[in-house]
Amino acid sequence: MSKEKVILAYSGGLDTTALIPWLKENFDYEVICCCVNCGQGDELDGLEERAKLSGASKLYIEDITDEFCDEYVVPCVQAHAVYENKYLLGTSMARPVIAKRLVEIARKEGATTICHGATGKGNDQIRFELGIKALAPDLKIIAAWRNDKWTLDSREAEIEYCKQHGIDLPFSADSSYSRDRNLWHISHEGLELEDPANEPNFNHLLVLGVSPEEAPEEGEYVTMTFEKGVPKSINGKEMKVSEIIAELNRLGGKHGIGIIDIVENRVVGMKSRGVYETPGGTILYEAHQQLEELILDRETTEMKINLGNKFAQIVYEGKWFTPLREAIQAFIESTQEYVTGEVKFKLYKGNIIKAGTTSPYSLYNEDLASFTTGDMYDHHDAEGFITLFGLSTKIRALKHQELNK
Repeated sequence: MSKEKVILAYSGGLDTTALIPWLKENFDYEVICCCVNCGQGDELDGLEERAKLSGASKLYIEDITDEFCDEYVVPCVQAHAVYENKYLLGTSMARPVIAKRLVEIARKEGATTICHGATGKGNDQIRFELGIKALAPDLKIIAAWRNDKWTLDSREAEIEYCKQHGIDLPFSADSSYSRDRNLWHISHEGLELEDPANEPNFNHLLVLGVSPEEAPEEGEYVTMTFEKGVPKSINGKEMKVSEIIAELNRLGGKHGIGIIDIVENRVVGMKSRGVYETPGGTILYEAHQQLEELILDRETTEMKINLGNKFAQIVYEGKWFTPLREAIQAFIESTQEYVTGEVKFKLYKGNIIKAGTTSPYSLYNEDLASFTTGDMYDHHDAEGFITLFGLSTKIRALKHQELNK
């Protein structure tokens, strides 16, 4: 009788490498590794050899960068989804698409179980598992760090465990930052960041760019175009979304854009401190918003801000595959119908400085907005408006005046 198959979410790092012999030894599974590439770059070199050496029967390397950018990043940009006023959801928006691909591989292989190596204190366990439950409620999930059979509580223990199973790998026990990277961002936690009283050691920490102090003394102009809320070109060159993000990462990194230091509230209830680098994403959010300012009416803008915050919370909490996310996204998409135009800005030492925005659908009317009197606006009309707009305020004040007598 053939063994049951487990799909292991595999990064090639020490944790997930140790999981291969651990799953075989404790559950007698056939282990199939699946590394999902959302644009994390050179971290994928030599993975196949490592997975096979560690006892996996097969390794899938799935490049889903374009799906990630087009179907997960773009809706968040259009919603202006920012968690707790700072975090641009770099890890959060990648987890559902990874979960979706793990389920697809599980179906293809006839696997009964999916295993992940996310810690029992973090958000990612929630995001992975809610995604799997939504798409494949029949599959079993093994979360190694919450499993009583997992006793490897340090890097040293994991390295020793691998050696005992004939896996001698180039991992060292030195502690470094805990990082998560994809095309959109890189996050850093651990070391000096664990104490919010400590200033980050940016020279040691930054990967995608430099600090504003180290950025060039000269600013750089960039022009972008959007069609229906989707970025289309940079400096006149049309590109797909993933290429635009990569190019904006290069430009933003060079000029010290998009470095945030946040103490955020995790879903499980604790606060955690992290430094996130999102150079391209920060520019993209800002450019999209600069264009949208010209086009959306006041009431739609107000509702979109509220729903954008809700959208960020939904994504952060791993509830991507829900009717509410679909409903809010449908609203957001309808607001993007006329978000078409050109945005110009200057990048300079961590700043994105407006340099002119144009759209054929702009609601900005120079005749109305200028200080000279135009045909469409009679200053006297404001008097009646203010009287009615402030009527309840005045009545309340009169009542209090009467009572105080």
